[in-house]
Amino acid sequence: MATDYEKRLNRVVEYIHDNPAGDLSLDALADVAALSRFHFHRVYAAMTGETAAATVRRMRMHRAAVALVQGMTPLRQIARHVGYPDQASFSRAFSDIYGTGPAAFRSRGELRPVSLSLTPKGPLMYPVEIRTHAARRLICLPHQGPYPEIGRAFEKLGATVASRGLLAQLGNMVGVYYDSPADTAPEALRSHAGFEAAPETPCLPPLEQVVLPGGRHAVLTFRGPYAGLSAAYDQLFGIWLAESDEIPGNSPVFEVYLNSPMDTAPDDLLTEIWMPLS
Repeated sequence: MATDYEKRLNRVVEYIHDNPAGDLSLDALADVAALSRFHFHRVYAAMTGETAAATVRRMRMHRAAVALVQGMTPLRQIARHVGYPDQASFSRAFSDIYGTGPAAFRSRGELRPVSLSLTPKGPLMYPVEIRTHAARRLICLPHQGPYPEIGRAFEKLGATVASRGLLAQLGNMVGVYYDSPADTAPEALRSHAGFEAAPETPCLPPLEQVVLPGGRHAVLTFRGPYAGLSAAYDQLFGIWLAESDEIPGNSPVFEVYLNSPMDTAPDDLLTEIWMPLS
């Protein structure tokens, strides 16, 4: 019997197939799956082994390949039917997938499927528990760019709060991550580097306040260097969530750092990944 998440992702696949020239943005596909836009991209990539954008390209090109082999529709018209504004951009995308241009593909007359290599899923390697937590107030600095470079924002944040004499008033470091690296260019990724702070702790520019909603969360505890967090995310979204009856909430995922690389060996770093639940 198909699981709830299988049904959700199958709806997305059917929608892509039936609307190759339609709105196939991540927000639109998240609506089809009835999942929060904050989490749809992570859920999709972790459960299928490819990004939603890759599925869109693959299915558009397969529709184009069928049209090329089974008829003589002009290339410009096929390009429009599969969502490309002009023949040149369509030809580049088709060559990237099939290794040859659409005209040569038509001449050869060979229809072959685009290969899809899904990531095999093993057992859940990290502990996950559901916790209910009050809303968190953070004082933060924003970061835009590759997530591994958020340390720069944390360094600036630390210097700022230290110069203001606020360190003793602050709790754990928290990183808030709004986009999925699987579907967003590294330079466009958005995040906040923050500290937990009480309501009375001042937050003056350039500091920014972020309030994370309270409620139920799935919390994965990861032990080890930060470079391993990507695999932990795949397990949380691709294994634990798929086997649960839970639905992600409409707020971003965040990480709580229980110790610091300043005085902790990489193998002993403890990080909690918090996924809000509906």
